[in-house]
Amino acid sequence: MTEHDLSEKAQRDKEVDSVIRNHLVWSMGAGFIPVPVADFFAVSAIQLDMVRQLCRVYDIEFKETEGKAIISSITSSGLARLAARTVVKFIPGAGSFIGGMAVAVLSGASTYALGQAFRKHFETGGTFLDFDLSRLKKIYDEMFEKGKDVAEQIRKEEKQTGEHMIQVSHGATAGIIDKLSELGKMKDQGLITEDEFLKMKEKLLSEI
Repeated sequence: MTEHDLSEKAQRDKEVDSVIRNHLVWSMGAGFIPVPVADFFAVSAIQLDMVRQLCRVYDIEFKETEGKAIISSITSSGLARLAARTVVKFIPGAGSFIGGMAVAVLSGASTYALGQAFRKHFETGGTFLDFDLSRLKKIYDEMFEKGKDVAEQIRKEEKQTGEHMIQVSHGATAGIIDKLSELGKMKDQGLITEDEFLKMKEKLLSEI
């Protein structure tokens, strides 16, 4: 590998690190959304956007339909952990805050692990046409625990510095998350049906 190639790889690695970290932080912010059904969809939207950005860095054609299916398959184990923690949000008072913190860390960990799985796939020349889901799931599961450590460290840094790093401020994504939260509230209040909620949710996610 030439010096030029090494320089290009270093720059690409830096971009990939930035994409994964930013989306990890945004996922943590989504984890604090007070409406449980909304944070699931918000994190999924953020993860899809992360994969889209990684495709841009690696100059790979992004396929949204395939991307959604692959993400859903890979993150199934992480979503099960999120589901277990999300029920705590229904507990009034402190339980909601504690549940939000736990979900935020797990949301960040899931996004980190997913980003690393796609990174390894793309680094070895993979595209959207040749995914080995069993291999990617294994990488995801292996990186999930490290992702929890990274997310927890970011949370501690925010607490120590007083800087609000964990917030949803990603332009269009932030708007989508706000709307998802409102839809979740409307569904819970019986203002819209489950079918109406799903149709509007799909429309919102398609705008990202």
